[in-house]
Order: sequence, then structure tokens, then C-alpha cells
Amino acid sequence: MERFEVRTRSRNQMVKITAQVEAAVRTLGLDEGAVLVYSPHTTAGIVVQEGADPDVAHDLLARLAELVPHRHPADRHAEGNSDAHLKTALVGHGQLLPVSGGRLALGTWQQVFLAEFDGPRTRQVWVSPIG
Repeated sequence: MERFEVRTRSRNQMVKITAQVEAAVRTLGLDEGAVLVYSPHTTAGIVVQEGADPDVAHDLLARLAELVPHRHPADRHAEGNSDAHLKTALVGHGQLLPVSGGRLALGTWQQVFLAEFDGPRTRQVWVSPIG
């Protein structure tokens, strides 16, 4: 397994990590198969989404904020970050991604993102080979 860190700058942020994941695939020496890209955090997830237009990441975060507002009156968690836990549950902690020819096999517009919902923080991302 390979691991790397991602530093986020704001409470809610989508950080492109495709290059770091591809570097991990090279280090692992995986030519064909898949990798599990995983966030070992309860308030940050891994998302595959369009990476060409930054408005897509902006819109995703904005709509999640509408669906799951920060400090909702019904929240009971004392840390005040129940929204971050719920957003992570919605987007997921990991993604299983195909590898072909030693590279991630992503669609034309797809990029891999760390989705931060309780930053700024330093996060870990784990990349584990399958195959």
C-alpha cells in the first residue's frame, strides 16, 4: 500500500489528487488490475468527478451544503461537524479504480478528488493494489 498526505485550505474543498494516485500506481508497479483509493477519515471522502471545469466541484460542494447544512438545529454531535460526517457518508470513503498499462483508466473528463468537509486539515490517502 502507498500513502500520501493532502493539505486542505478550507472547511469544504475538492482537491484534485489524480497525479498523486497515478504516482502511487507507478510506485506499486501495478500494470493491470485496480487500486482502492481510500480516505481513512470520517469527515473526508474520495470522489471521481469532472476535473476540467472547476465549476463542477464548486457546484457539488454548494449543493451538498444545501442538502446538509452546517450546524443544523437537529444535530446533536458536540463537535459541531455532523454535516461533515453525513457528507462523507454520501460521497463515500473510497473508490475502486481500474488500472491499465500502468495508469489509471479514467474517462476523458474524470479526475480523482479528496473531498474535504471539515478542514482545513492534513489528510491521508491510501492507495492499495487489487490484482
